[in-house]
Amino acid sequence: MKFDELAGKCGEWLKGTGPESDIVISSRIRLARNLSEFPFVRRCTEGDKRSILRTVRQAVEAIEEWTNVEFVDVEPLSDLDRHFLVERQLISRELREVEGPRGVAIDTSERFSVMVNEEDHLRIQVIRSGLDLQSAWNDAAEIDNFLERKLTFAYLEKLGYLTACPTNVGTGLRVSVMLHLPALVITRQIDKVFRSLQKMNVAVRGLFGEGSQFTGDFYQVSNQITLGRSEEALLQQVEYVVPQLIEYERKARSFLMNNSSHDLHDDVSRAFGILQTAKKISSEETMLYLSKVRMGVNLGLIRDLEIATVNKLLIHTQPAHLQKLRGKTLNTTDRNIERAGYLQKHLVQKQ
Repeated sequence: MKFDELAGKCGEWLKGTGPESDIVISSRIRLARNLSEFPFVRRCTEGDKRSILRTVRQAVEAIEEWTNVEFVDVEPLSDLDRHFLVERQLISRELREVEGPRGVAIDTSERFSVMVNEEDHLRIQVIRSGLDLQSAWNDAAEIDNFLERKLTFAYLEKLGYLTACPTNVGTGLRVSVMLHLPALVITRQIDKVFRSLQKMNVAVRGLFGEGSQFTGDFYQVSNQITLGRSEEALLQQVEYVVPQLIEYERKARSFLMNNSSHDLHDDVSRAFGILQTAKKISSEETMLYLSKVRMGVNLGLIRDLEIATVNKLLIHTQPAHLQKLRGKTLNTTDRNIERAGYLQKHLVQKQ
């Protein structure tokens, strides 16, 4: 897979075409699976990991329906390439950081990937644009079935699928939705919302998943525990919570438009102006201002700018993407300069 070519493209989940895509960036399904003939990854020798990698790769390449799937050996990749795959949401931060043999099978349209030797032997991941959990689940179940025809997963009738982390035992299912909630942040309701979610056993993480910081008012909401719950029940749990979050955010946006429209418009316009004119800018600042601009576009405060463009900029202005697009390694200062130029190029409004 040619990462330099991939860097210039936009994954399917970033196109902003799915349901409720003004607030919901993407829906994701993850399934944790382990091969029955090997110990869990943390108890594996390097030889075990290499055998797991070879076994899964052979299985992936034997699935006739997967004509557009490429297998990438992650271990020999440069640190930049591994960061690039994390930014692209194709692998997790943990797969980037762990040592030893590991890999990922990637659908070339970036609708799914299968990580090998992360926390579990396999992590199946499906991503869709907007609020589209049922479609994502249907595809994840199909991928799981394809792999289970070639591989034997660790499974007990009483417990379900066995996983390295006890919270994933059972279905091994993690249902998550990435939301953009700037109005709840501005109106200072976000902490109250998060406290309510914790009482419902729903976890909140940053843009790049577990351990990542909340950046640019983007949040991933997901189930915490799978043991004793069916796939349908876990889907329903998140499907119940997310529409409420969407409603809260819409009400907060409406409140701001009705009661603080001049302040809101000024805030959005200043953010847009900075992105259009800055000579250097950090990734943290960029995320903050793109968040405001994205809300401004959805509220009609900024015209002639597509949400798909803003979504793309959220990823393409990340450090590894910038260096891939530039075709060279850049230090922090050079990245900040390159980022400013890239933003200006893509945020020129039609006259």
